[in-house]
Amino acid sequence: MIDSMDALHGNALEETATTRRPWVQSYGDIAPHIDPDAYGSIVELLEQAMVQYADKTAFRSFGQSLSFRDVDRLSARFASCLQRELGVRKGDRIAVMMPNLAAFPVVFLGIARLGAVQVNVNPLYTPRELAHQLADAGVKIIVVFNGSTPTLAEAVKESPVEHIIGVAPGDALPKPLPGPVPDARLGAVMPLSEILREDKPSGYQAPALTGDDLLFLQYTGGTTGLSKGACLSHRNLVANTEQYKAFMHSTIRPGDEVVVTALPLYHIFALMVNFISYFSVGAENWLVANPRDLDGLIDTFKQSRLTVFAGVNTLYAGLAAHPRLKEVDFTNLRLSAGGGAAVIEATAARWKEVTGCLILEGYGLSETSPVLSINPPSVGRFTHTTGLPVPSTDIKLVDDEGREVSLGQPGEICARGPQVMSGYWQQPEANAAAFTADGYFRTGDVGVLDEQGFLKIVDRIKDMIIVSGFNVYPNEIEAVATACPGVAECACVGAPDEKTGEALRLFVVKAPGATLSEQDVIDHCRASLTGYKVPRLVRIVEALPKSTVGKILRRELRDVA
Repeated sequence: MIDSMDALHGNALEETATTRRPWVQSYGDIAPHIDPDAYGSIVELLEQAMVQYADKTAFRSFGQSLSFRDVDRLSARFASCLQRELGVRKGDRIAVMMPNLAAFPVVFLGIARLGAVQVNVNPLYTPRELAHQLADAGVKIIVVFNGSTPTLAEAVKESPVEHIIGVAPGDALPKPLPGPVPDARLGAVMPLSEILREDKPSGYQAPALTGDDLLFLQYTGGTTGLSKGACLSHRNLVANTEQYKAFMHSTIRPGDEVVVTALPLYHIFALMVNFISYFSVGAENWLVANPRDLDGLIDTFKQSRLTVFAGVNTLYAGLAAHPRLKEVDFTNLRLSAGGGAAVIEATAARWKEVTGCLILEGYGLSETSPVLSINPPSVGRFTHTTGLPVPSTDIKLVDDEGREVSLGQPGEICARGPQVMSGYWQQPEANAAAFTADGYFRTGDVGVLDEQGFLKIVDRIKDMIIVSGFNVYPNEIEAVATACPGVAECACVGAPDEKTGEALRLFVVKAPGATLSEQDVIDHCRASLTGYKVPRLVRIVEALPKSTVGKILRRELRDVA
């Protein structure tokens, strides 16, 4: 594993600040470094909160609530079942596939308390995507929302899964709620409601945990077209939580925060910021299971009197344009955070006009737990940047030869810090390419640092496309589309889109003699890809632009997309 803090303890960061690390001079009252070992594990951090805030409300969902004491009790009961009945041991991988339900934090804490590794899964995945992730991670247990079990039924035969735990909308809440039942094709499914019954024991043997123990496998796209699992340790998440709290300390009121979580908890942004960071300071968290229902989300705003909200540009844009947003009293809103994709200035202006709160844009990746930089609360204006690197984080920009560029010049963003992953799960070749010789993670994004240390993203080396805050990798789309009968070859690129930030454009060359329509290709992709990965526009062309060695030139296609 890479010890990414060696050069950052003590005065190391301060010594470089006056030369090539200008952001520390812009910190004001923000401490330049944190202790990534302040807690031995995420379990220690969150157990402290469950004791300190035991009687406070921790989560609200579907009009019901759970206290910190409830989360403590129920997660211990879940851990007991996993250990005693299913034989879960430290290091075992357990998949969690559900939207923002009250069961999510209970299940996560139960898994973490046993030293097992949570594999976060998008509940909207197709069978193909799910089967790959389960097999790659070696998942033997999956905790799945009953509404997603039809997908699991299609994928489970190609996976190592041995036990399935089904989740209903009201599980972990005081009163049950109506909802879908597990797909009958799966056979025996253990209901989470039964595991969490009052008469179930809650005793379990807690293993010794260290910061190096894995906490999450957070899957992200790859150059092969298949996603890779970023190995995130307890120390990674403790560090990023401490970095976030140190950086945003002026906005945080322990025991007094009210967070509305519309971003999915299976996404590392909401998982680290909305859940772990704010749980650790005793926040009341309103979980939104369906963020597409903007009327329902606005009703949640009105009821909660929120102090914190985090979203992607598309969500902010939809809310800012909604006529009912003006019904909300935003007097208590102290922080609006934006990430996942670039925040558009017009969106930020509309949001501030209605709420009085500036969106503070940040930057990060699954591989960095995720936050690398964010605009400080004191900034007071829309900066067109992703802000300053967070404490104990070193950023350098390098050219094609690996040489560090001067301030104001573009270069690949390379990051080093205690929040950076140790590597990808069982991917030695990818790991070799992912880090520089001196241990910096290569993000594949091109940025510029100004004299104050603010980081602006200007381009991407990798061909990743961001659709509504989700990473889409062209190779995966092309691999699926090429399997469509009649497709000879194709290329996928992103094009600017007002609603989603970027939209997918697929250029297709037909096989000789094939009868193929654009809609045929779209329908084929829809059967194998999650909705946001389905190309918005397919264009059939005679040929694709290529280099002299036959490489498809996506950049030329972007110019006509």
